[in-house]
Amino acid sequence: MAKKTFNEKLNFTGDLPKIENLNKKPELVARYKAATMLIAAPIQYNEVMAKVPKNKLITIDKIREHLARKEGADITCPLTAGIFINICANAAVEREDKNFPWWRTLKAKGELNEKYPGGYDNQKLKLIMDGFEIVQKGKKYFVKDFEKYLWDIT
Repeated sequence: MAKKTFNEKLNFTGDLPKIENLNKKPELVARYKAATMLIAAPIQYNEVMAKVPKNKLITIDKIREHLARKEGADITCPLTAGIFINICANAAVEREDKNFPWWRTLKAKGELNEKYPGGYDNQKLKLIMDGFEIVQKGKKYFVKDFEKYLWDIT
């Protein structure tokens, strides 16, 4: 069986989105401090990421909060969020979509995503071309004063 392309993964929804009831698993309620968890489809992340305007940024956490609110869940699954955000970025590169601003989606605290296409170097270059300043802290990279540039998705 042939390996799926990133665009095939992006557009495959299966039974997603779905909202899981965490009340049956007290350890999850305690960990996430939530009763319901949205497992969003990859395309839902893609729709948000596609709209991030020039000179603005968004974090994965902000996207998760937005999707949870939109779908009526307490939180969105952090594990699938990270996986699906990377699928979105790789799918855009795969289809050579230069207008899809995947590089403007950051990890928490303004951190760049080393798993994006081309790793830190590619995301740094694209953010610098957008006019953002990048700072290194240890082995990680961040957008300086990223909070000033956060896009209000609401």
